[in-house]
Amino acid sequence: MSEDKTILKAAYHTLGCKLNFSETSTIGKMLADRGILRAEEGESPDLIVINTCSVTEMADKKGRQLIRRLTKEHPDATVVVTGCYAQLKPDQIAAMPGVSVVLGSNEKLRIAQYLDRWLETRVQQVATTPPLEIREFMPSCERGDRTRYFLKVQDGCDYFCTYCTIPFARGRSRSGSIAGITDIARRVAGEGGREIVITGVNIGDFGRDTGESLLDLLRALDSVAGIERYRISSIEPNLLSEEILQWIATESRAFMPHFHIPLQSGSDAVLKLMNRRYDTSLFRSRIELIRRMIPDAFIGVDVIAGARGETEEEWLRGRDFIASLPVTRLHVFPYSERPGTKALMIGHSVSQEEKHRRTAELMRISERKHQNFVRSHIGRTATVLWESPSHGGRIMHGFTDNYIRIEAPLDPDMINTVSSVTISESNLSANQ
Repeated sequence: MSEDKTILKAAYHTLGCKLNFSETSTIGKMLADRGILRAEEGESPDLIVINTCSVTEMADKKGRQLIRRLTKEHPDATVVVTGCYAQLKPDQIAAMPGVSVVLGSNEKLRIAQYLDRWLETRVQQVATTPPLEIREFMPSCERGDRTRYFLKVQDGCDYFCTYCTIPFARGRSRSGSIAGITDIARRVAGEGGREIVITGVNIGDFGRDTGESLLDLLRALDSVAGIERYRISSIEPNLLSEEILQWIATESRAFMPHFHIPLQSGSDAVLKLMNRRYDTSLFRSRIELIRRMIPDAFIGVDVIAGARGETEEEWLRGRDFIASLPVTRLHVFPYSERPGTKALMIGHSVSQEEKHRRTAELMRISERKHQNFVRSHIGRTATVLWESPSHGGRIMHGFTDNYIRIEAPLDPDMINTVSSVTISESNLSANQ
């Protein structure tokens, strides 16, 4: 690739989770080190990298639409498709006109060598590794904006929930080393980063393959000078231990009172069909423990509406359980059938219309909970880390430690700084 002068500018497109965004950023840095610059808006790229998602059928559809659109708009560009969709359906993607390189999860951060082969031979490159053979951890860190970075600490999953394709898309659970991860955090601090979001597929499983532990990682990161805030992107309820919560509540310098915990269903029968590793009793105990230890914590919860096996009776039982939880916000997803998953063997299925009805009802519950949470903080003083306005706007925004979005007139000197703010109706962002 270094000998070929035709590829000068690259465009990057990412679908899906923050982990994907982190890895796309790392790909961009790797190619920049080889002299490939990021294409500016309006420029025609010589190289297009598309990092796909496959968590739902809609994600696959969005991936196909994006590939078709970009190959049509830029017929002369070298197009690389990677990510979970590429891992699961490489042949399907390779058959799409205009696609030059298809890379699975284990190959995406080796993009340079596959580009070299493509440029030398002009023969389409398609490379994936069987998921159970994916063992290598490849670090990545993405700068989402001037203040927030997304740092990958773990990848893959060994849980094999019946509805989920992620273990097949990302391989077995594997972790970085505490030493390597804290080195990246120090580099972020050296770049002026103030906040890091810890990402992974199953973060609570960190260190099971290396002999280290998640709590030891959190302690090491907490000691990195210059980083003022950490958030954990998501953690399974059975892996969020009382010891971790106690440390965050009483000892941590920089870990924010902000948790994101997947529930998926409020019905024990459905949780069992999903092959989840907890029941509603354990989940409630974790939420109530957080509320006792950290009363003002933001608690986000993932829920799937209309999963296979969610009969009307189980739906009502699950809905009532969710409504009773003292959480802040629900992230609701209608169930999506995924080819090859064991969930397809479960007899009872829910119609699309009913899935959307249940999704809407859960969203209304979420809205009430979030509004009550935000309103309960009016009049309180909180610290806010200010971020740059988007698209040259005149209003800047920032988040409190417990993730309430605040707005203020733009003051460039305040960007990437932390200040105390009294929360009021006038400075609450409408875009919570």
